[in-house]
Amino acid sequence: MIDFREALATCPLVAILRGVSPAEVVSVAEVLLDAGFAIIEVPMNSPQPLESIALLSKAFGDRALIGAGTVMTTDQVAQIKASGGRLIVMPHSDARVVVAAKSADMIALPGFATPTEALAMIEAGADGLKLFPAEANPPNMLKALRAVLPKTIAILPVGSITPDNMAAYWHAGANGFGLGSALYKPGADSAAIAVAAAKFTAALRLLNAI
Repeated sequence: MIDFREALATCPLVAILRGVSPAEVVSVAEVLLDAGFAIIEVPMNSPQPLESIALLSKAFGDRALIGAGTVMTTDQVAQIKASGGRLIVMPHSDARVVVAAKSADMIALPGFATPTEALAMIEAGADGLKLFPAEANPPNMLKALRAVLPKTIAILPVGSITPDNMAAYWHAGANGFGLGSALYKPGADSAAIAVAAAKFTAALRLLNAI
């Protein structure tokens, strides 16, 4: 199975499928994986998220990193693990959730917005950090943080990320991005998702070429 670093190296874009239903989740993921994505997150405030995670894990768990977002509690970590998910993405900094994820041999990406939160989550064992919300934490803030945070820790801005604003965060030290409504909206058809995915992967290729 693909691990976190391998997934980031393959494509450092996390597809956040907020609002996706079990009926459509496999077809949506197929479009994204065909576009090159390797990390898919189903937020826990989506309809029947554990069922969607189970379906994704069964269909694609051998070639993609599947997990949950908006994870708030240690109980949810156990539920996601039981559904086959391997990735825990949080909107906040809670060492208890990080420790629970690592104890379950899962990947933990807690959210942070301050240096204190970032360092505390690294101390708790986080595999990477979610800069959230990115729109409230501009690239110059990330650049300043990069001067004090370990170079080995991956930082992924999340929140209002578009193909047009990725470059500033990338050059400030981002290692990837979480993509929400600019990539997927509930009910979107395969063609629309494919177009959005292509825009993001094209922007990523430009960043890698610089």
